[in-house]
Amino acid sequence: MTTKSLTGLLAKPGTAELDARCTRAERLFQIAFGAVQWPWLLRSLYGGTQAQKAALLQRLGLEADDLPHLGSWKADTYLLHRIVDLVREKRPATVVELGSGATSLVIAKALAMHGEGKLHSYDQHAPFVEAMEGWLDEHDLDAAFHHAPLGQRDVRWPGLWYHLTAVPGSIDLLVIDGPPWAVHPFARGMAERLFPLIAPGGTVLLDDAARPGERYVARRWKKAWPDFDWHYEGAGTKGLLVGKRRV
Repeated sequence: MTTKSLTGLLAKPGTAELDARCTRAERLFQIAFGAVQWPWLLRSLYGGTQAQKAALLQRLGLEADDLPHLGSWKADTYLLHRIVDLVREKRPATVVELGSGATSLVIAKALAMHGEGKLHSYDQHAPFVEAMEGWLDEHDLDAAFHHAPLGQRDVRWPGLWYHLTAVPGSIDLLVIDGPPWAVHPFARGMAERLFPLIAPGGTVLLDDAARPGERYVARRWKKAWPDFDWHYEGAGTKGLLVGKRRV
């Protein structure tokens, strides 16, 4: 299933092996934290207005049925428009995204229109990765999709993290839209492992930045990475944290 299909309300189940790696304390924390942040989770199901979506499709030269379903955990139109803005302005040579989906199509299309950059996309679900490759092929777009199981841990952060392979040595734009909050509300904090690879002048985007879990992650990042200029954009439905590495 790709963004062409509807997304269920619940996160896709992991394998028994990966589920066993979640501690009981982490599971209890997920349940308790979910009870706190449910209003923000409901907002995450909204993908933007039809007018915003139509404007996005027009910018990219896509048809209405090329991106039929947004919302329900997928990227909202604000994030997608901001990605196009940055690709057009910065013309990044290398883009890395964590969590494949609507962003993959939009990034690949924007790169094809503005420069000759390359997208490296990572997702924990192997069938989804294969479907994404076929979806982009339909549009004659190129990207490197990688299956990245959730099996890594970090003493600085709870939850599980992607087992990343073939990571580029330099990243101009990093888009963080995974892992899902159900893995752990703070799990996206481990994306800072990639910050040393961000090129001077490069950009980090953290989706769902309005949620309490991502707000906690943002506070820690701002203290730990002072060589980035961080700011929050709240014009979208989910919130967006933008970090730009100083030159």
